[in-house]
Amino acid sequence: MSTIAIVVIALAFDYTNGFHDAANAIATSVSTRALTPRAALGMAAVMNLAGAFAGEQVAKTVGKGIIDAPQGNQGLVIVAAALCGAITWNMITWYFGLPSSSTHALIGGLVGGALAASETVKWDGVFEKVVIPMIISPLIGFGVAYLLMVAILWAFRRRNPHKVTRGFRVAQTVSAAAMAFGHGLQDAQKTMGLIVMALVVGGYQTGYDVPFWVTLSAALAISAGTYAGGWRIMRTLGRRIIELDPPRGFAAEATAASVLYSTAFVFHAPVSTTHTITSSILGVGSTKRLTAVRWGVAGNIVSAWVLTIPAAAMVSALSYGLMSVLFL
Repeated sequence: MSTIAIVVIALAFDYTNGFHDAANAIATSVSTRALTPRAALGMAAVMNLAGAFAGEQVAKTVGKGIIDAPQGNQGLVIVAAALCGAITWNMITWYFGLPSSSTHALIGGLVGGALAASETVKWDGVFEKVVIPMIISPLIGFGVAYLLMVAILWAFRRRNPHKVTRGFRVAQTVSAAAMAFGHGLQDAQKTMGLIVMALVVGGYQTGYDVPFWVTLSAALAISAGTYAGGWRIMRTLGRRIIELDPPRGFAAEATAASVLYSTAFVFHAPVSTTHTITSSILGVGSTKRLTAVRWGVAGNIVSAWVLTIPAAAMVSALSYGLMSVLFL
């Protein structure tokens, strides 16, 4: 299998990641009318592009910290199978409007492909860099968003509600941009990591540093996908979980962006932007009253979260079985 083919498939995944996860960055600001949909998508695409250039530690985690891909054609087939698993799950959840994790779909794809090929999965890395952040980041998002929203309600309790709403609608343009930057910082790097892995197993480079052309191509692909928009998922995040107002939208976005920055820069962990923003929305929504949150919708989303890694792993394993017949 050609390394060039892997790069093309990886960029196709990056594009699906962009339109699948566009809602993560802008659903709240669109639903509160802080930004028009097209303006929000344009801003998100630009900030995704900028965020992709902000680091490469998450890319290195994905590239060398999850599986030990063998050199040569078999390693390339494993990477291709992982991408097929991730793309398939992205498209299924997009069709049903479920904000699932492209990150965990990719990790599941890598694990499934490696297991099908009887290659080494670095379970310590999976546990430390994926499983623990997968559990902790939504809890932190929920708790911090709840507390921030309580602080906002207390701080502005005697202010004119209309003026407060107008002020936070303006502030949301900043928080939405910060969220989009965090999405580029986290999610574009995962595709970079896969491309670098393909270059290493294909014999084109020895280390896991990310070449500039890889960063640029991944940044452009995810930005183009983001601008294409993911309206099905946007409706779920922006309207179906809870009716958001500008203060709650700001609190959710500010919290989620903070979690994305800290996990990327401090822990180098590939966390899910979807999990982070969804849990933050649930946190700010709970300050209204618990019944204001549509917990049935939230339950469907969590079910998709639980299924993501095993489902993508299964598709990846099946893809590896087919590709091994064709290419090995």
